[in-house]
Amino acid sequence: MKKIMIEAKNVEYMYEAYEEKDSFKALKGINLTIYEGEYVAILGHNGSGKSTFSKLLNGLEKPTSGHILVRGMNTKEEEHTWDIRKTCGLVFQNPDNQMVATVVEEDVAFGPENLGVPTEELHHRVEEALRLVEMEDFRLRAPHLLSGGQKQRVAIAGILAMEPDCIILDEPTAMLDPIGRKEIMRTLNRLHGEDGKTVVLITHYMEEAVHADRVIVMSDGQIVLDDVPRNVFSQVSRMRSLGLSVPQVTELSHKLYKAGLYPEPCALTVEELVENI
Repeated sequence: MKKIMIEAKNVEYMYEAYEEKDSFKALKGINLTIYEGEYVAILGHNGSGKSTFSKLLNGLEKPTSGHILVRGMNTKEEEHTWDIRKTCGLVFQNPDNQMVATVVEEDVAFGPENLGVPTEELHHRVEEALRLVEMEDFRLRAPHLLSGGQKQRVAIAGILAMEPDCIILDEPTAMLDPIGRKEIMRTLNRLHGEDGKTVVLITHYMEEAVHADRVIVMSDGQIVLDDVPRNVFSQVSRMRSLGLSVPQVTELSHKLYKAGLYPEPCALTVEELVENI
């Protein structure tokens, strides 16, 4: 039987009025269960509520109403805050926002050091985290000299050093070039596939969601689709109506299928398209 990692129960979140901005409800009755070892991609146009939701998942923000449970621990209960954040690590869109040291290995050590991890164990965690993101050779480098993709991998290493079972990433490739995006996605796929980490990826790149176990689509603060990637992306018209696209290869296969030139309505990868043709 699958164990539950995260459970959202009728979650709502209200942004209060600020200066000239009116208050508004960013999340509206979210009910969702994420299981241990799952790779979940959350999609949605700007303002859909996906980034707000990511901040609620590790207690950075608290629901206005409803509850989020992380392995049964309620994020509203302050006594569970540290245990929740050790269980679910959050990686932000801009890696510079997570870097606090002048040397890579010191930056990666910052989180576990503040948790009181003993020195010997700390060294082991830093080495292992850098190995997992393939940044061992950069351990003595200054973070500001790294590329965008390398910085984001260091930010992920900093979270991994805290040994979370779940990694939540809020649009981690939004500020990266295509090479940097590939580096991060390769890292995430390895962490999920080889190390069994639960991964929750918030993204607006459709191609990044293809390899997830589940794709959740949000719109206007609500979940409107929750299914395997093939079933979500085969709904081309529905995705367009939500202000989203589908992977380019899926768009092509859909057109070929409608023209009677392709056997299936939805290809997810170029390799799959070529093989079926």
